[in-house]
Order: sequence, then structure tokens, then C-alpha cells
Amino acid sequence: MASKFLEKLSNNYLELLDDEEDFNVIINVGKSPNNKIFQAHSPVLRYRSLYFRNKLANTGKDENNIKMIDLNHISIQQFEIIIKYIYGGVILLEKLETSLIFELMLIAHELLCDELTKYLELHLIESKASWLRLHFTQIYEQSSQNNELLELQNWCNNIIVKYPHKIFNSENFNSLQETALISLIRRDDLQMEEVKIWNYIIKWGIAQTPSLPSEPKDWSQENFQTLKTTLNNFLPLIRYFQMSKEDIINNVQPYYQILEKISGKIY
Repeated sequence: MASKFLEKLSNNYLELLDDEEDFNVIINVGKSPNNKIFQAHSPVLRYRSLYFRNKLANTGKDENNIKMIDLNHISIQQFEIIIKYIYGGVILLEKLETSLIFELMLIAHELLCDELTKYLELHLIESKASWLRLHFTQIYEQSSQNNELLELQNWCNNIIVKYPHKIFNSENFNSLQETALISLIRRDDLQMEEVKIWNYIIKWGIAQTPSLPSEPKDWSQENFQTLKTTLNNFLPLIRYFQMSKEDIINNVQPYYQILEKISGKIY
């Protein structure tokens, strides 16, 4: 059985991070004048982060044989934590604000550090659920934009199906990503009347098309076609058979032009 000396190895690599000799990468973090230069080593970066592997492959060397990388949108505090993970495989979360942990998860995802991303994602769900609920709309919006954050997306969706008002009544509803909204309305356990789902989808579609007149009765055929194109992926998911005749007449009929080529007359 092989013996493992991972703690010593981790410490040695962290010492390498502080060693000012033999580095061949400079990473400029933060915005001037509050920026900081980190000296790093391309072999470590390449093998620990697919982002850095790709970045280094497309970055030329200067006259001193050094490659320069700018990460101006990442704070010094955030990167100090990330780079210690990259070199030493360690991260200490106990004293960190939950908001910072969430930001670190997004940065780890951006830097394609999949192991760290998944670890932070599960840590938030298992240990910081109360904070996630308190900042639910923000969490849902940002996680839904990252297709790799499936655990967090599922956590959010399981709450939304029981309490749909958290998203549908939020002031940021119209800015939701299409994929996120589709993932919700296609669920059979979403506790919302179908006519309300229809009205919210119409509201969202109109918001994505600000050139439309305010009243549907003033729309041209081209206007309806524009809305139909916007909602093309939503319309087949609506359960029209669950609506009453009155709901169809009052809510769906005014937009029948966007449905005629999908399902014919439904009222």
C-alpha cells in the first residue's frame, strides 16, 4: 500500500507560490490603483485550471520570457483564496462571509476549477441554506446562467415549485434567462394555475420585445410574429387543456395569432 504525504506536498507548493525565483507568469489582479501582481508558474496553472491552460496557450511571452495575464474583475481577496487552492489544494471557509463564498464559487466556475466549484456549491446548499433563501432571487438568477451549477439550480427549482411567487412576482422576473424560465414551466409540480403561467410568459415575452405597442389590439401581424418568435420555445409547454373556457377567451384569445401555426384554434 502506497504511503501518501499530501500535507507536506501541499505546504511545499504553497511555499513555491511565495518563491520569487523561477516564476514565468505574472497575473495582474484587481483594478488600478488597488491592483496586485501575483507571480506564478505555468505548469501549476495549466494542470490545475483549464482556464489557465487555454489562456497560457494563447498568450505570448515578453522580452523576459514572462507571460502576462490580467484578471481585473477579480478582487485581490478573492484571488488570494483561489490561488492558494490552485497551488496547495486547500481552502478555509470558516471565517469567510457567505457572500464571499458564493462569489468564490462563481469565480471557480469561470476559471474552470470544477472540483472547487462543486465543493463550494454543495457547501452553500448544505451549510448556508438560510443565506441562500434570504438572497433567493439573486442566487436563482446567477446560478441559472451557469449550466454547470446543477445542484444549486435544482435546489432553487424545488423551492420555486412550492413558492412560485418568489420568482414570478420578483422585480427581476423580466430579466430571467430563457433556459431558467423554461426549466420551471415544464415542471408538472409547479404550484401555479396554468392561466397564470400563460400570463407571466406573455409578460416576459413582451418585456424582451420593447418595440411592441402597449396594447395588443394595436399590434400588426408582424408584431404578433415577433412575439411568437420570442416565445417559440415556451408555447408548446403550456397546458392549454388545464385552462377553463373563460380563461382561454379572456387571456389566450387576444394572442391567438401566435398560436395558430402551433396548435390551431384552442378555444
